[in-house]
Amino acid sequence: MEKTTLILYGIPNCDTVKKARTWLGTLGLEYQFHDFKKQGVPEKQLDFWIKTLGWEPLVNTRGTTWRKLDEATRAGVTGAASARALMLAQPSVIKRPVVHWVDASLTVGFDEATWRAKLG
Repeated sequence: MEKTTLILYGIPNCDTVKKARTWLGTLGLEYQFHDFKKQGVPEKQLDFWIKTLGWEPLVNTRGTTWRKLDEATRAGVTGAASARALMLAQPSVIKRPVVHWVDASLTVGFDEATWRAKLG
């Protein structure tokens, strides 16, 4: 059986992703990094995230990508299906990082206290 690995999903030039990766590195934790820009958004994972967390926490409505979208596109995001389509078309609209923890749980964003609790 394959050992489960912590997987951090995001974009390397995102400040929050940089902070999270630095934090993990400081603790000497091994993790796999999935780069949305190079590797795309894994559809099966996205479906799992939406099913597990709901689509709302995944869409970063405070970010530059969201603000650059035209009003009709923003107004069209009304549920899981429309949010999913947007996240696949515009990976930068996904709030980052999304972390798939070793215990199979998920978090979105970087919060040191939450992450410390996840690691025990």
